[in-house]
This record gives sequence, C-alpha cells and structure tokens, in this order.
Amino acid sequence: MATTPLRAVITGATGMVGEGILHECLQHPAVEWVLVMGRKPCGVRHPKLTEILHSDLFDISSIKDRLTGFNACFFCAGVSSVGLSEAEYTNITYTLTLNFARTLASVNPDMTFCYVSGSGTDSSEKGSSMWARVKGKTENDLFKLPFKRVFAFRPGYMHPTPGLKNTLSFVKYISWLYPIVRTLTSNIASTLAEVGVAMINVAQNGAEKRVLEVRDIIEVAKS
Repeated sequence: MATTPLRAVITGATGMVGEGILHECLQHPAVEWVLVMGRKPCGVRHPKLTEILHSDLFDISSIKDRLTGFNACFFCAGVSSVGLSEAEYTNITYTLTLNFARTLASVNPDMTFCYVSGSGTDSSEKGSSMWARVKGKTENDLFKLPFKRVFAFRPGYMHPTPGLKNTLSFVKYISWLYPIVRTLTSNIASTLAEVGVAMINVAQNGAEKRVLEVRDIIEVAKS
C-alpha cells in the first residue's frame, strides 16, 4: 500500500536535535519537501529544502499562507531551563510552542505534529521539577489541538550523528560512553538518527502510543 509523501515543517534546525532531524529528512525517500523555519539560517542547502526566516516565532500568523500543504511538523525548538525562572521558561517552551502549533493546525488539519519533549517530563503537571511540569503542560495542551495526530517524543541521551556541526560540546566529551550504556539498557539512550527516523515513521504510519519514551523511539525507528 502506497504511503503519502511527507511535506514537513521543521523548527530548531540550528540546534543539535533539529539539525539531526533535518539531516534524516533530507536523506529519507518518503520525505519530498522540507520547510525549515527559524530566526537565523540553518546553513544547509538541498533540493528538498526551503527556508523561511521569521523574527518572531511567537506569532507566525502573518505568514500562514506560506505554511499550507504540509502534513508533518517536527518541532525541535527549545532551550534549557538552567538559569531561567519558571515564567521565562514557560514563555519560551509552552507559549511559543502552542502559538506556533495553533497556527499550523488552522491551515493544516491533516498534519501530524511531533514535539520534542524530554525524558522525565511530568504529565501530571504537579511535580517538583519545574521544567518537567512545563513540558508536561505543553504536551497535554498540544494533544488538544485539531491536528490529525500529535506525538510527544521524550528522548534521553541522543548520540550525535557524525559530521553535523551543532553537536553540543558536552556531548562530544561523553559520547565514548554511548556503546556501554546502549549495551546495558535501551531506556535512557538512543541515536539522534533513531529519533529522526522514528518521527518520519510516525508521521507516515502513526503509532500505538502518543507519548514515546526512549525505548519506544528505538522500536518505532525499526518499523
């Protein structure tokens, strides 16, 4: 049975995760078009790739006519909570994501929205960890939007894809541990490539769970 080619919107392509997801999309035969949205250029050139630079990702309503015709969004934009108050982190993590997603949903109801959350996210929104509560609220409210499907990806450690330029510096120093960790357990570490392939697979075929933990991501990447 033929599957519909993917036309994907990607955010966060100037960061490690978004760059990795973009890399997988550009290599994957199921993806026919990628639109990268961000405040600054991602630095990638490819026949499948179009880029929109937009200074205010909190409000993309003025360009929504350029965002039609897409059936997937891989939302990889995000920041660390270190040094931020709960209000500041909520604004960047929750408000920006929901504003962006609402606009996309209004013009692409047949879209599958994949949100990069994090291992340890608190779906109850009541725990002691600030970042986990905010991520949990973000997931919960994304699930309420009128997309075809919404998935929350909760990766742990992501082993970087060789050759990409935005690998976080601390990851370079601990990456030698990855083979050991992966041998011992499959619930705290995956490759960044597996996250990207898993996103493509759920955008095409769905998944049994709407919240995908590390072990789920690895399994879906194989499907």
